[in-house]
Amino acid sequence: MSSRNPIIAVTGSSGAGTSTTTESFEHIFRTLGITSAKVEGDSFHRYSRQEMDLEKRKASEEGRNISYFGDQANDFDALEKLFKDYSETGKGKMRKYLHTFDEAVPYNQMPGTFTPWEDIGEGTDLLFYEGLHGGVKTEKNNVSQHVDLLIGMVPIVNLEWIQKIIRDTNQRGHSREAVTHNIVRSMDDYINFITPQFSRTHVNFQRVPTVDTSNPFSAKAIPTLDESFVVIRFRDSTHVDFPYYLSMIDGAFMSRVNTLVVPGGKMGLAMELILTPLIRDLMDKKAEANKQLDWMSDL
Repeated sequence: MSSRNPIIAVTGSSGAGTSTTTESFEHIFRTLGITSAKVEGDSFHRYSRQEMDLEKRKASEEGRNISYFGDQANDFDALEKLFKDYSETGKGKMRKYLHTFDEAVPYNQMPGTFTPWEDIGEGTDLLFYEGLHGGVKTEKNNVSQHVDLLIGMVPIVNLEWIQKIIRDTNQRGHSREAVTHNIVRSMDDYINFITPQFSRTHVNFQRVPTVDTSNPFSAKAIPTLDESFVVIRFRDSTHVDFPYYLSMIDGAFMSRVNTLVVPGGKMGLAMELILTPLIRDLMDKKAEANKQLDWMSDL
């Protein structure tokens, strides 16, 4: 962690409300006049798409599993180094993972490949990470220790499976059987690398549908935000102004002393109300740390 070079990490499934999350943070950053170094978690995959297909086949032949949730398929060394370097110097190195042809064409590359490593951070106020492993911790790596504000974005697991099945069948052309097999194959890594992060977060936003998702493998549509509630859990609720949030968010209620529940359609509003003062506090601490550094350098 660093007062002078703060890091915000949003960790969780890509189907947890990515578009709402991105829009909320972009609005907060614009409002507060913040310039961020944006980092996508997929850029720290260990393999290109073609290489990952080969690794999956090799693992299957050897009777083991590999998935994007785990350490075998991700370079946690490079991710932790970026967080450490940025927290210490305000700079670091990253690359991009090109998911689609539209993303790949400007680089004259194929989808599923990486851009070259490049320097980032110059002239930025903070680093903003969004991906699967912003709070990961293993025997070898501890990415979470460098994060100043860790946000968990996670749907309940049945909803996550529905989103994956429908996305991968409709947009990527996979069969339901193949996607189901992939879910089962990834489960150990999901349990060991993904879920523990949500006990380290400062705030969790968990989407819970209000429609029947009891058999995610037969679902035909993804429940909408308006068909959901969002459960918001604070790790430390000592200074959380719950009466203010309850008055500002129509339909909100508290389910526990540290937990606020809001209608799904109000998730963006809730995020901005809750996260804006937390991010402003990070920037105030950054300004104070820089002021002290300037004062010391004048001595």
